[in-house]
Amino acid sequence: MKPTLLLTDPLFLQHDPGESHPESPARLQRILGVLARAPVRGTVMAPPRSATDAELAAVHTPQLLARLKELSGRRASIDPDTHVSADSVDAARLAAGASVQAVEMVMAGKARNAFALVRPPGHHAEPDRAMGFCLLNNAAIAAEAGRRLGAERVLVLDWDVHHGNGTQAAFWGRRDVMYQSVHQFPYYPGTGATPEVGTGAGEGYTVNVGLPGGNSDADYGMLFEELLLPVAESFRPQLVLVSAGFDPHYHDPIGGMDVTERGFAAMCTAMRSLAERVCDGKLVLLLEGGYSLEGLSQSVHACVEVLAGRTDSFPPGDTHTDAKEALVASRAALKPYWSALS
Repeated sequence: MKPTLLLTDPLFLQHDPGESHPESPARLQRILGVLARAPVRGTVMAPPRSATDAELAAVHTPQLLARLKELSGRRASIDPDTHVSADSVDAARLAAGASVQAVEMVMAGKARNAFALVRPPGHHAEPDRAMGFCLLNNAAIAAEAGRRLGAERVLVLDWDVHHGNGTQAAFWGRRDVMYQSVHQFPYYPGTGATPEVGTGAGEGYTVNVGLPGGNSDADYGMLFEELLLPVAESFRPQLVLVSAGFDPHYHDPIGGMDVTERGFAAMCTAMRSLAERVCDGKLVLLLEGGYSLEGLSQSVHACVEVLAGRTDSFPPGDTHTDAKEALVASRAALKPYWSALS
């Protein structure tokens, strides 16, 4: 059995948005500490490479890349939430490269699957704008790498508590990359409403499920089984990417959801099973948010166990009325495009 590849580097700990900022180096330190104390059999940890100029330019504008280059080696604020220290731009470039390298290894059959344990996160970074703790959009850069390596269709599933506006924007008018997101709504950044399904050639290839908060493992299980997975299966991706944010955890100080470690393991199991059915298991997870150190680290560990072969299921429980209503609304918005929802 090929190994599960874990990509990380000490440089990611050098990105320091400032004292008391929730996206702190302690997030990755805690994850690595848990993995060191309880190593997962069948995993291999390796250092990544930095992204090339061409890999970044496949997603981001020359103006944004020039602005980030200007900020390299400096401490500065991009917006009230997004700050850089001397090593932040280098760390962001390495995070993007780790995401590409994970795709390269999985597409080449050298890894069973992969998890890029990186920071800063990426899914809020738009093609022309850094925002929301994010400098470069790791998921979009990885998706473009998958396309270059021969994946005609790439799925990006985003379970972060915040909508990935940047990833959606990158592929809004395209049908070769499907973006699916289940998130809290209305909430930062304000995008991800149910009617947002794409435009032009990409109409129907953006899938948004907005939940009001307080939603459980059972709610997520219902949404996966009755909407996200049927559409994904119909799309038949040749590479599956997950923007794996762990801020829906019930202990998270920023999110407002009620997801447990088992819920994340079940979501990861669902995506691994999908990838095994449709694309020979080609699955890559990319670390996004998650600000409870305990909830984040334990949930990441649970997902690494799943990538290495463990299987978990959504725990039984009652689903909330608001989650059922969100499911009905999203199915109605997507039904004209996907017969699996009829």
